[in-house]
Amino acid sequence: MDLFSELKERGLIYQVSNEEEAKKIFGQKGSYFYIGFDATGPSLHVGNLLAIIFAKRLENAGLKPIILIGGATGMIGDPSGKAQERILNTEQDVKKFAVSIKKQLLNFFSAKNAKILNNCDWIKNLSVINFLRDIGKNFSVNEMLAKESVAARLKTGISFTEFSYMVLQAYDFLALFKKYGCKLQIGGSDQWGNITAGLELIRKSAGGEALGLTVPLITKNGGAKFGKTEEGAVWLDHKLTSPYHFYQFWLNTDDKDAVKFLKYFTFLALEEIEKLKQTLENNPEKREAQKILGKEITIFAHGENAFKRAEKISGLLFRGKIKELSESELKEAFGGLAGERMGKFEEMNIADFLVLSKASGSKRQAREDITNGAIELNGNEIKDLNYFVAKKDALFGKYIVIKRGKRDYFAVEIK
Repeated sequence: MDLFSELKERGLIYQVSNEEEAKKIFGQKGSYFYIGFDATGPSLHVGNLLAIIFAKRLENAGLKPIILIGGATGMIGDPSGKAQERILNTEQDVKKFAVSIKKQLLNFFSAKNAKILNNCDWIKNLSVINFLRDIGKNFSVNEMLAKESVAARLKTGISFTEFSYMVLQAYDFLALFKKYGCKLQIGGSDQWGNITAGLELIRKSAGGEALGLTVPLITKNGGAKFGKTEEGAVWLDHKLTSPYHFYQFWLNTDDKDAVKFLKYFTFLALEEIEKLKQTLENNPEKREAQKILGKEITIFAHGENAFKRAEKISGLLFRGKIKELSESELKEAFGGLAGERMGKFEEMNIADFLVLSKASGSKRQAREDITNGAIELNGNEIKDLNYFVAKKDALFGKYIVIKRGKRDYFAVEIK
């Protein structure tokens, strides 16, 4: 199976401007393609992973990636998929974000093979007059208004700043086309309007032909937004989302999404994924597909050592062996233990402790939980309503982890 056909089989080709030309480029080793990430935050997140892995597949096949960091466009804000105007970041913050994101991207792409560029290098030197005369004249306002990213905002309102974003991204494509002969841009399906604007600009301004291709935007089973948890976004920066929580995100994948995500996010052969599909259908309780999914992506994003550590923490918590965790593992499992922090700790009744730590909403609820055997402190089941929590219960002299029911954990730090 050729590369394009395999990507299609995996469900990774959502839109393509010219399928036959795309197949040709995919078969030409050394051909450039580009993908961009705006510097709008300190880290990329799992929503960016599909595009990163798609680009990595092309690189592995011999194509040359241009990874573009939007230091300039990150200061403008892409209206795509946004119901309201973005809050603009300061220039200083955007520069910091760009440095941080470049460092992350170097974990996935070799600086020797991939070009990691910043569009500030060519956009910052544009004068308003030259921009309007040389670039703006190639764009029809009527056509721009018809683009989905703009049309969706006409009712709520869109500033000229965000309206012009499409033109700047199109200019990026033109700049890369002229300097590197880059003829292919890839992005998420929400970028289709911006990508096709670039194709038109290249045709009108340079008399050239280029291609656009998008990967699907991902939603979880039931339509829930991908990449969000109760704690917030799942980041690629290990300081913002620990490898353990990253691993858990994938481990908790719904059965109905597991096979699709294996095709999207892993480099496993389709034949191997088919075997995992059969295992999932015949023995869903083993969650073999989710375990392989979590393993493959955690290794890709954070490395094998981080995966082994995350797997160890996960296994110990599942078996209720919290006391076997090291202090650093305990902190990783419970988000730095930034749960409830109590002042100087005095002995207190278990029901009072559960309420104070917010593990139970009321004393009545706390007593019911205790009586029903739903409470554990550091892995020890507590069924005595007269039990008093003391400092001796704390791990490493300062941490108490409450487990309520099968899955709910609450971390408490005491003095």
